Amino acid sequence: MEIIISNSSDKPIYEQICMQVKQLIMNGTLSAGEALPSMRALAKDLHISVITVQRAYEDLTRDGFIETVSGKGSFVAAQNKEFIQEEQLRIAEELLQKAAEIGRAHGISYERMADILKLFYEE
Repeated sequence: MEIIISNSSDKPIYEQICMQVKQLIMNGTLSAGEALPSMRALAKDLHISVITVQRAYEDLTRDGFIETVSGKGSFVAAQNKEFIQEEQLRIAEELLQKAAEIGRAHGISYERMADILKLFYEE
């Protein structure tokens, strides 16, 4: 599992880890039941605090992406397609909200923005 941390990102390191692990799970790189690195091992690989990795793993567990078995480690949780689709929809909504804010701020009409989205969607 390859995680890349950016110190120049506006997102905290634990969020960067969460987003990348979620993406690896949703695109099938990590499959249900697959073991994740231990918190200590991932922290060592990324040269960050174990507490940061712990926070990322706690968020991933809360969101249903991983399961932690005491004494055995953390594993990719079994996912259902509806859950994955809902997560992808949430991400798309965030990006569309940002696009709408940019459009409004710069006087780009709704129709023009909708045409652009339609063009990208049909590619």
